[in-house]
Amino acid sequence: MTALIYILITLATVCAMEFVAWFTHKYVMHGILWSWHEDHHKPHFKEGKFFEKNDLFFLVFATPGIACILTGTMTPHFWVFFIGLGITIYGAIYFLIHDVYIHQRFEWFRQLDSRYSRAILRAHGAHHAKQTKEDGESFGLLIVARKYFKKRSEWSRQTSQSNS
Repeated sequence: MTALIYILITLATVCAMEFVAWFTHKYVMHGILWSWHEDHHKPHFKEGKFFEKNDLFFLVFATPGIACILTGTMTPHFWVFFIGLGITIYGAIYFLIHDVYIHQRFEWFRQLDSRYSRAILRAHGAHHAKQTKEDGESFGLLIVARKYFKKRSEWSRQTSQSNS
């Protein structure tokens, strides 16, 4: 029974992290820490610079996971370890999808082709269509709005029909 609880804590944390990432992206990265995130909307690694200021968020997001893993192993509150594990798993998923698949900062895999992977690319493309911190859309990563499962050409038709 204990193992099942730990698995559930880990999975719940992974799921919760999508909402934490959405909130942080929308209100912190496109808010008070825009100065770190701005260069991500104008990537420099394609110009021979691999790192961006935006990469500092890796350290910010890794800190709670590391703190929970350490707390869970060094105190009687072992369940906190699994919160840290969930945060770390989400971080790995985020890295693989965002940095490896979407932005292709590493040439590990490029051949994902499913409705879901195309929707993720469309949503992220719509997010990066804005190079300012205001008026952004699609701040999450794994949860994708229904419109992104359709071809981009169908978006304007859907909007104009709903406005009629």
